[in-house]
Amino acid sequence: MLALGDNLALTLDSLRAHKLRASLTILGLTMGVATLITVMTLVQGANTYVETKIANLGTNVFQVSRVPLATTDFNLVIKALRYKHLELEDMQAVAALCRRCGRVGAEVTGTIRLRFEDKDLADTSLIGQTAGMVDIDTRAIAQGRYFTESEDRRSARVCLIGGRVVEEFFPISDPIGATIRVAEQEFTVIGVYEKIGSVLGQEQDNFVVIPMNTYRKMRGNRSSVVLNIKAAGEQAFEQAQGEVRQILRARRQVAPDREDDFFISTKESYMELWQSISQAFFVVFILVSSISALVGGIVIMNVMLVSVTERTKEIGVRRAVGATQYDVMRQFLSESVIQCLLGGAAGIAAGFAVALILENYTPFPAAVKTWVVVMGLAFSSLIGLFFGIYPAMRAARLDPVTALRAE
Repeated sequence: MLALGDNLALTLDSLRAHKLRASLTILGLTMGVATLITVMTLVQGANTYVETKIANLGTNVFQVSRVPLATTDFNLVIKALRYKHLELEDMQAVAALCRRCGRVGAEVTGTIRLRFEDKDLADTSLIGQTAGMVDIDTRAIAQGRYFTESEDRRSARVCLIGGRVVEEFFPISDPIGATIRVAEQEFTVIGVYEKIGSVLGQEQDNFVVIPMNTYRKMRGNRSSVVLNIKAAGEQAFEQAQGEVRQILRARRQVAPDREDDFFISTKESYMELWQSISQAFFVVFILVSSISALVGGIVIMNVMLVSVTERTKEIGVRRAVGATQYDVMRQFLSESVIQCLLGGAAGIAAGFAVALILENYTPFPAAVKTWVVVMGLAFSSLIGLFFGIYPAMRAARLDPVTALRAE
């Protein structure tokens, strides 16, 4: 029996003797593993990205709304549209009666067209907020200030704007104190939010925030508000939700045997929604990368069968000088596995390169996890063993006398 070192030396000599064939074989598997690593990197990065961008409601914050904010059940949304609106009076009741609620605020959202001098910005989100949202909203104010409770009560025409509005209207000038037109009404800019960027291709900085009473004066009371509630500490998070549920059920006269006619959303709700969506994409991507790796494995098997045919006389000589069937099978299996490992290592390197490009040139938090690297190498080894075992067994079963007569 050959020592392991001698077996590896023979394997490497064989690969060097057929450089082009080995390179093309390795390339097939490289593509499969690179696809797998890239898919896993994108899924892990997307989960992190969604958690920090979409589901970032702040510490111990939950939302209460008339319709579900995180669901893929369209029938549930249709059913919820028949429920009564949540009103500012509901927010006030929660603020007065909920002992475990630290901060309570409300907001409502619509769409508006903005205008400044001769510039227009369409499809801008118009957000009406109560003054208490300053302690709940996680968007940071980069410049200026938030509006006061007094400005909210008297429906002052003041606003805070997002980064896209600043880029369009004030590329070189200071926006604070400027007057913009919101639905043909003049508003004074008192604050600017930090730029958020796009989330999964959706612009997040094209918005303007105004006081809630100003919004209702412009748009009326036709829209249901969304309550934003910050619990009084991490330990009180679940209890605060229970208290809010009891308060709203009593106010909305929901019978004990009936389900809630409102919905409570937490950070976990958004993550569950994203994971339910991403799992479908994940399965599809894994199938695609598996097909690529399968094709690479079939290529390896075909090349190994050709190699067995070409090296029939070599196999006969080895058997004649004392090599066993196990020795021959181990040599060909070693060639298959080493080619797969080389392809896997190249695929992992390509995956690292993709992650590095995404990390440095996009806001996407991509990174190759250690377990993904281990999985890539294990996947490569399994392909090498699975698709290399038939050619190796065929080589081992060759009759030595017949093999020696081969030309």
